[in-house]
Parts: sequence; C-alpha cells; structure tokens
Amino acid sequence: QVQVVESGGGLVQAGGSLRLSCTVSTRAFNPNAMGWFRQAPGKEREFVARITSGGATDYADSVQGRFSISRDKVKNTVYLQMNTLKPEDTAVYYCKYSNTWGQGTQVTVSS
Repeated sequence: QVQVVESGGGLVQAGGSLRLSCTVSTRAFNPNAMGWFRQAPGKEREFVARITSGGATDYADSVQGRFSISRDKVKNTVYLQMNTLKPEDTAVYYCKYSNTWGQGTQVTVSS
C-alpha cells in the first residue's frame, strides 16, 4: 500500500519562502511518478512541478524561476522550495505519486 504525506505548508508574507516535503512509503520508489500540484479556492487543481529519475525538472510557467523541485532518493522524499512567494500562490499543495494523492498542505501568502 502506497502512502503519500506532505508537510511544510504555512502562512508567509509576500516575498517569503517555504519548503514543502513529500515522503512516499512504498517498496519500489519511482521518482518519475512524482509531482506537485496545487488547488486554489474556486479553481481547478493545476500542475506545479515534477522531477524525473534522471533529475530533469519541469515547472508551470507561473512558478518558473521561483520554485525548485528536488529529491532525496534515500528518504523517498521530494521537496518543493518556493521562493519569492506571491499572494496568487495561495493554495492547497498536493503531492501525487503514481495514482495516489497526499492529503495536501495549505500554503497562504499574505500581501
């Protein structure tokens, strides 16, 4: 059974930073299957970032240059470093591993 757990959300002022973590409990960890998504109130869930097993990264245009995704293969954990946060980054951030979603972590950016 796969378990996905996010952490690291919180309240931060505009221009600040947060780092989210996503740890996956599984026997055969596949980093290709992981990605970060977010859902703001009244909006659909949207893609934020992903990282492949080879280390290639992909970002939504809205976060390119401000967010950085990385991973720790030993810990089965993927991180999302979020810098220069904006109020429009406010959302529940979800980690997805294969077809399993985490419970989400709230990020609130005040202006």
